[in-house]
Amino acid sequence: MSAADGYTLRVMTEADIDAVWALEQELFPEDAWPRRMFQEELAHSQTRRFWVAEEGGAIIAYCGMMCVLPLADVQTIGVASAFEGRGLGSRLLETLIAEARDRGANDVLLEVRADNPRARQLYLRFGFEQIHVRPRYYKGGIDALIMRKQLENAD
Repeated sequence: MSAADGYTLRVMTEADIDAVWALEQELFPEDAWPRRMFQEELAHSQTRRFWVAEEGGAIIAYCGMMCVLPLADVQTIGVASAFEGRGLGSRLLETLIAEARDRGANDVLLEVRADNPRARQLYLRFGFEQIHVRPRYYKGGIDALIMRKQLENAD
């Protein structure tokens, strides 16, 4: 699917892993997933779905989720620094929420670093609420905030 902002959002493939992993290391130097983890996630297409955003043939963002009913879990969202503040993170989160809803999830969960106010504000705007704290979850002793969004289709 194309966006008016000039980027294309599409399902991630094995061929995208090198570019996504490079972006992952740039964005999350302390907490980057190992390259192998992206391969393993893509291999579980029944319960996982990942997307990439491209502009001019370059991957500028990515996101992924796991859905094991009744829960969906935002695994990752990453936007290249040069593209922050243009609504791309919102578009990726919308895509993840829509996929969770389509799969029949009741709730969407995620973890966010306590020291990432920009991401926390994005999640709050989309109706997520903090439900738990995992103390010192991330490297450097940073807490993980567990957030949840209840979906309208939940019984």
